Amino acid sequence: MNLFEKLYTLIIFLAVILGIGIGQVELIRDNAESFIVPLLVAMLYITFLQIPIEEIKKAFKNIKFTYTSIIINFLWTPILAWLLAMVFLGDNPALYIGFIMLMVTPCTDWYLIFTGIAKGNVALSTAVLPLNLILQVILLPIYLLIFGGTIGVIELSFLVESILVVLFIPLVLAYLTKMFFRNKQQLRENFISNLSVLPIIFLSLAIVAMFASQGQLLLDNLDLMWKITIPILLFFIVNFFVGQKVGHLMNFPNSDRTSLSLTTLARNSPIALAIAMTAFPDQPLIALTLVIGPLLELPILAIITQLLLFISKGKST
Repeated sequence: MNLFEKLYTLIIFLAVILGIGIGQVELIRDNAESFIVPLLVAMLYITFLQIPIEEIKKAFKNIKFTYTSIIINFLWTPILAWLLAMVFLGDNPALYIGFIMLMVTPCTDWYLIFTGIAKGNVALSTAVLPLNLILQVILLPIYLLIFGGTIGVIELSFLVESILVVLFIPLVLAYLTKMFFRNKQQLRENFISNLSVLPIIFLSLAIVAMFASQGQLLLDNLDLMWKITIPILLFFIVNFFVGQKVGHLMNFPNSDRTSLSLTTLARNSPIALAIAMTAFPDQPLIALTLVIGPLLELPILAIITQLLLFISKGKST
């Protein structure tokens, strides 16, 4: 584990604070959002570059892991999100909808970083990534209709951008890079090794950009933060135990169990936020929930990765 990984929680916290701070400058705030997608693409390019293509092919054949993660993400998690929203946010429709939007959209980018740090099966987590992306965008309006009585219009252009730009462009670039180094094994290993620290840096910069563009909304509504904090914390606590228990019942090896936990815990707040801003432009409190989400989620995931590492070490001794 390098220094950046050891200081991960602190780096995330500082990125959030820095983003909110520089977001007070209007010029930065108005342009910060345009940096989020390129930074995530760069992060995923290097992440994909570190994964053997052969392992990804094997991961796609792991049907048991795929259907287990899909059942948790798209059947159990929406029910849990609805129950928590009913209990804690039922008196505020905007926060209620925002919370559900956050919790029913599994992460499709930076959870791979957490999986790698926690020594999970990154190739396996990558294998379910495209399916998670497609299903969440297709099912989100249905979840809103069922649980919130509200359905939003999702732009086709955003779906295409999410799939082509955020996922396939870095995947294709990583594949082309591997082909370039195909007969230069040592050179490729040195190249990848020199880039190993960059995903965390790019992720941190993406967090800075996110909070620079949306942090003011958080500062203007700090009194509502406590209402969202409790159900978010309960979501992560409950789903952590669910993921570990289900992984044990399915007899997954520890690395696969770690991947299951993180792919069912991490939420895709950037995509949910973009969809909220498109579908509900006149409801800023919905976006507020999706801004507060990563403020709590990212440090929690950083802590969970350390907990998963501790569990893994305990099982290997």
